[in-house]
Amino acid sequence: MSGVAPASRTNKKIIRILGVDPAAAGPTGYGIVESDGRNCRMLHYGALTVAARRRKECAGATLQDVHALLCRLIEEFRPDAMAIESVFTALNIRTALRLAEVRGVVLLAAAQHNLEVHSYAPREVKASVAGHGHADKRQMQMMVRALLSMTETPEPADAADALAVALCHFQAEHARRRFGLPDGNALVRARALGAAAGAPGLTTVIRTGGATRNKLPRILSTR
Repeated sequence: MSGVAPASRTNKKIIRILGVDPAAAGPTGYGIVESDGRNCRMLHYGALTVAARRRKECAGATLQDVHALLCRLIEEFRPDAMAIESVFTALNIRTALRLAEVRGVVLLAAAQHNLEVHSYAPREVKASVAGHGHADKRQMQMMVRALLSMTETPEPADAADALAVALCHFQAEHARRRFGLPDGNALVRARALGAAAGAPGLTTVIRTGGATRNKLPRILSTR
């Protein structure tokens, strides 16, 4: 765990982001990054590992500890938004469910503090930080260190990933404002409201293919 600078801000133009890399079994990474629009700097980072003994004693120990940690970070550093890695679609169902549980308490902590959440795919984060979507853990650590002008390589890799998610959000926001792109979260909200109200053009349509023997219908497209 490492950190610099207090939570208070004198410059209102500075934006602060809490990056989170939720994990199904390993450490959950977190990192606080702030930017004045030109430069980014790291304020705090680390990774939460719940002891095996505690996990055995309490089935929800990991979820409880992750939630408590994020609430404390939000209250201490007062970020403007949260950036989180989305669930990797190639995971098996069991791992995906465990990851979804951790992700759920992360989103709960954000909602309880009225914090806006932005989700980014792992490849999107890698492409934004390292320049390509197939960067390995070491490459990501070195790029995060360089972009944040850190004196040491962020360890463990889970913490570096969390800082990378925050950096990805800054770049996405910069591009959105520069080119007048729509806010992805706003589009999601608009579609949800449209679906609830039955507005044309905003409803979600799912087309399924024919079911095969002993299998569920295939989803051909969603819109």
